[in-house]
Amino acid sequence: GAYRQRRGRGGLSSGSPGRMSRLIGLGLLLAGLLYPFAVYFGMEHFAPWQFGLLLGSLWLARALLGARKPGSLWMAIGAIAFCLLLALLDSPLLLRWYPVLISAFMLGLFGLSLKYGPPMVERLARLREPQLPAKAIVYTRQVTIAWCVFFLCNGLLAAALTLWAPLKWWMLYTGLISYGLMGLLFAIEWLMRQRVRGHP
Repeated sequence: GAYRQRRGRGGLSSGSPGRMSRLIGLGLLLAGLLYPFAVYFGMEHFAPWQFGLLLGSLWLARALLGARKPGSLWMAIGAIAFCLLLALLDSPLLLRWYPVLISAFMLGLFGLSLKYGPPMVERLARLREPQLPAKAIVYTRQVTIAWCVFFLCNGLLAAALTLWAPLKWWMLYTGLISYGLMGLLFAIEWLMRQRVRGHP
């Protein structure tokens, strides 16, 4: 009985960091999804430094408890630096640059994977199908390039809206339209993938 109890405690403690890391990742994902609406509807009630403190806390927890991957670490460091700047300057305009930062992170991850390999989409594909045929490797590289183009255009448009558009336009694009475009790109890629698979 004592052995099972010790083993149960050991299993719990060994699994806790992984669960905590996943919870923090989920928190960051939800924060990213809700961020444009939180800024639009919450600026009358909360100061920019409070947004920076909340985001910074999530990214710091991600850096301390998340997987020790170089890409994840430099993303966390960049995000923490942004949040510190936001907290120090307490700038409403700086609030609107966070979606641009996320697009830059994704562009960096996908773009660097093209240079140093394997491409990001190939890595994801191998999680389900470790042995990819040659044509699938070529295809996943092309899809990775397509996502790089998307993140570049998405970041540039979000930056333009940050600089020159009303807050409502920024909120609509970064909170709704950009995710709709991502869904459209996913759907197009899925259709093309079925076509590639169906014509060896």
